[in-house]
Amino acid sequence: MTAQDFIERHKLPQAYLQSAQQWFEPLLQQFSDRYAAGTTTQILGINGSQGSGKSTLADYLCTMIADRHGIKAVSLSMDDFYLTKAERALLADTTHPLLATRGVPGTHDIDLAIRTVEQLTAGEDTQIPRFDKSIDDRVTGDKVEMHRGAVSLIVIEGWCWGATAQSESELQLPINSLEKTEDSKGHWRHYINQSLAGNYQQLFAMVDQLIMLQAPSFDTVYNWRLEQESKLIEHLKSTANPAKSGLMSAQQIRRFIQYFQRITEHSLQEMPGRAQHLYQLDQQRNIINYKSQSVA
Repeated sequence: MTAQDFIERHKLPQAYLQSAQQWFEPLLQQFSDRYAAGTTTQILGINGSQGSGKSTLADYLCTMIADRHGIKAVSLSMDDFYLTKAERALLADTTHPLLATRGVPGTHDIDLAIRTVEQLTAGEDTQIPRFDKSIDDRVTGDKVEMHRGAVSLIVIEGWCWGATAQSESELQLPINSLEKTEDSKGHWRHYINQSLAGNYQQLFAMVDQLIMLQAPSFDTVYNWRLEQESKLIEHLKSTANPAKSGLMSAQQIRRFIQYFQRITEHSLQEMPGRAQHLYQLDQQRNIINYKSQSVA
């Protein structure tokens, strides 16, 4: 796939390529140099709030590294490792009703994610899980993707990728109406925090470098998420896919993003100091600053 193919697939303006080349070409060259030096499979993690462009960036990096440098790459999303709808329904019945909704730590199959990365790193034929948001469930049957052979770059993106757990004192008070009315005793947020402190950290530790797409604030996320949903609806129309039960209205999105507010705001505060590659965004998702740092 060429750069033009990438632009057409994502329905992006040509200006995206100019910006991407300016900001991301040094990163691609770095991967290429390490590959030429004989480095084994490199794993890159991308953190960014909903609608920040992290999945687009992941695909761009994989497309360009293959097209320009001949390096075989695979892009994964934390979204694709969500528990199935049935598994989340069971979790909601046994632990907390809010866990029926996908997204927060505790609603992913982390063992599957770790196993997938390990298989790709080992060069094994690997089944790549995919999640269909329009039906709010993992795809099955012939829609499941199979990757065959060795891969030299794995890019994994997620809104909570690389996030750390909060302290007990930080969990005490609700931070929005969702937590106040539907998690008044704090059971849901404590479960999320415990999950994040568990095997999520084992998964996050598998990456060699962390990229952060830093939003200006959490307030920006609503508009970004609204645009993301509109784009998904247009995609479904173009593919003549009538299944839209998992899609959301503007009002539903406003409530939905409250699920992610706590971890997003925590990451916006503490992650910039430890991400190897920090891209600061404005409200239109334009990159306005870049910081590269070595983190022990």
